[in-house]
Amino acid sequence: MLDLDAEVLAEHIAYITAWLPLETDPRHIVDLGCGTGAGTFALLDRFPEAHVIAVDTSPGHLKRLREKACAQDVDDRVRTVQADLDAPDWPDLGTPDLVWASASMHHMAHPRRTLRAVHDILAPGGLFAVVELAGFPRFLPENAPEDRPGLEDRCHAATDRLHAEHVPHRGADWGPMLTDAGFTLEGERTIAVNIEGSRSEAIGRYALGALQRIRHTAADALSPHDLTALDRLLDTDSPHSVLRRDDLSVRTERTVWAARHN
Repeated sequence: MLDLDAEVLAEHIAYITAWLPLETDPRHIVDLGCGTGAGTFALLDRFPEAHVIAVDTSPGHLKRLREKACAQDVDDRVRTVQADLDAPDWPDLGTPDLVWASASMHHMAHPRRTLRAVHDILAPGGLFAVVELAGFPRFLPENAPEDRPGLEDRCHAATDRLHAEHVPHRGADWGPMLTDAGFTLEGERTIAVNIEGSRSEAIGRYALGALQRIRHTAADALSPHDLTALDRLLDTDSPHSVLRRDDLSVRTERTVWAARHN
């Protein structure tokens, strides 16, 4: 899913890296909660003189990132670090002039402590970019599927209730928290994402993976009729499979906060 996310949303990630209010091109970048490297590789493309320290808790994600770095012949510009960012003591990440955290801050158990830790390591004048998606993307038209219109809205409502309990910082306004941590907020921008399914065959696979995750999360909160309709969409052998629909699109919003260490 992380690789599909990077592929489908690559244009929007590139737009954000170009928008960042940087005073000079960064040379030392830290990617916090890097996953399999969507941000890491976008930043390497944008700043060809930069080196990135990619940090994540998952050894599997970091292994995949290293494989991609080798395949792209940029492994000499990437160092991976496995670390729990909720731990009070972080590994030595140097003194970066750009810290990037995309879709990772809302997972932190103690986000204010994490923000202060970033402030402590960031070089004076350096920039911290926090990027967050507005929940899972939506893919189906509002009147779909034909026998259960509005299914996706009900699935999202169910997952939103569960995430409100277990991931309370999802959807947070990071601006005031960044200011409280000692940063100066330099800019905030929300980018609407609306990608037609005809743009890439990966969108069908992206929709399948996202809806599978929603089913895993929300199955107990859905009605039997909604669960049956969702399972038809997820059955890749069915003529009703989401992979066979020609009316998909990717719709969400992505917000970025850029904060400076003065």
